[in-house]
Amino acid sequence: MVRKLPRGAALAVTLAVLPLAAACSGGGEGDKASGKASDESSPVSAVVAPAKVEVIAELTGCEVKIRTEAEELREGVCQTGDGDYLITTFPKDELKEVWLESASMYGGKYLVGPRWAVSAKPDVLKKLKAKVGGTIRDLSQPSAS
Repeated sequence: MVRKLPRGAALAVTLAVLPLAAACSGGGEGDKASGKASDESSPVSAVVAPAKVEVIAELTGCEVKIRTEAEELREGVCQTGDGDYLITTFPKDELKEVWLESASMYGGKYLVGPRWAVSAKPDVLKKLKAKVGGTIRDLSQPSAS
């Protein structure tokens, strides 16, 4: 069952869940000692998945369960043999950046594309990157402006 949440409630729910997602994606193997986004190339990384939870889920071999549907974002949970992950999509890139800024207080790594982000353990993110493209962003390191 999909829950429709009021505008502010969706962001509050997401922020409440971020520590759990960050716990799944924190520490462990780093992309580079610098903590910057991974630039590893893969045949698929030139093609980046569109910002639709169901499309990203299908590309990763997941039967997604939508858990949040609001004006600011949609979230779906995937449980696969490779690992569990959360797909979040946004109607505008600006909303994605606000979400990532909020997530940075919890640290961790996220796979990020145009109007979407995926939360998972680092080894799962690497596998997903090969399937949907995007960039792995380490939010535990201060970003260079």
